[in-house]
Amino acid sequence: MSIKTILVTGGAGFIGSAVVRYFIQQTPHRVVNLDKLTYAGNLTSLLSVSDDPRYAFERVDIGDAPAVKAVFERHQPDIVMHLAAESHVDRSIDGPAAFIQTNIVGTYTLLEQARTYWQALPEAKRTAFRFHHISTDEVYGDLPHPDESTAPPEQVLATLFTENTPYAPSSPYSASKASSDHLVRAWHRTYGLPVLVTNCSNNYGPYHFPEKLIPLVILNALAGKELPVYGEGNQIRDWLYVDDHARALVLVALEGRVGETYNIGGHNEKRNLDVVQTICALLDDIQPKAMSYAEQIRFVQDRPGHDMRYAIDASKIQAELGWMPQETFESGLRKTVLWYLENEAWWRAVQDQSYQRVTE
Repeated sequence: MSIKTILVTGGAGFIGSAVVRYFIQQTPHRVVNLDKLTYAGNLTSLLSVSDDPRYAFERVDIGDAPAVKAVFERHQPDIVMHLAAESHVDRSIDGPAAFIQTNIVGTYTLLEQARTYWQALPEAKRTAFRFHHISTDEVYGDLPHPDESTAPPEQVLATLFTENTPYAPSSPYSASKASSDHLVRAWHRTYGLPVLVTNCSNNYGPYHFPEKLIPLVILNALAGKELPVYGEGNQIRDWLYVDDHARALVLVALEGRVGETYNIGGHNEKRNLDVVQTICALLDDIQPKAMSYAEQIRFVQDRPGHDMRYAIDASKIQAELGWMPQETFESGLRKTVLWYLENEAWWRAVQDQSYQRVTE
């Protein structure tokens, strides 16, 4: 295997850091981590690999064209894995501008710098170059929900997102990601840029920023705070352990077919309320207190435009590349809860840094 240089944008984020750790710990390749270090980016997620000579960090905004160009020229990447994005739906509803700027304009800027760099490469390197864009299943909108359909539940639940599902984004976040997906495909068709696209289901696991559902519930439970559940908690998501996702992304980047899209899912459809209750049951078992953590659950007003069900058909990546998730939801969630219990210093530092960045 030839040693490649992988440029990972957003490599200090939740999924990006998992990809960086996987490359350094499990492969011989070099990694350049390009990250702006916004509130959700944290280099402490990469302490286990930061001293490796195959790892480099560049604090750069993907929207800064001259800085991005300099990174390309300095490191000469063979593969770009684009994970840098604003990704929290609630934040996109409160302030969509940042999502437009990063996810659309930033992706455009990165594509243009990648195209310029790629077109100037020698033929052999130009042929081998890849631009891998990492996206979300939320671009597809939502699927039929068994509570809202007259069809039998098993028939409803058999309806899944495929790589050919039409786009129907519901939130500013998902609309901005859909836009970036379209830009990537347009740069492939118009300019020939060799791209790959992946769309994943909801990730969870260690190093997850505490505003997302699973870490929020874990940390609120431990702090004795309310555990907010939107509406009745009937929203269904397909949960994917982050290390399983990282394995899939590396596989696609190295072995996927140019121009193709691959859906990546965890084969774990769960209602949000069931997820929260399962976390409470795990904490009751691992760190019990006088009353069940489930007593802290509170139902709150649902957010606008909330999609009711996501579920991924991951048969294409399984058939073409042999990928399957290794973690069940039960095993992955237990690992996640234990990680947060054992890494209080990390999440407290992240919470403190996030507060300082937001209020500055």
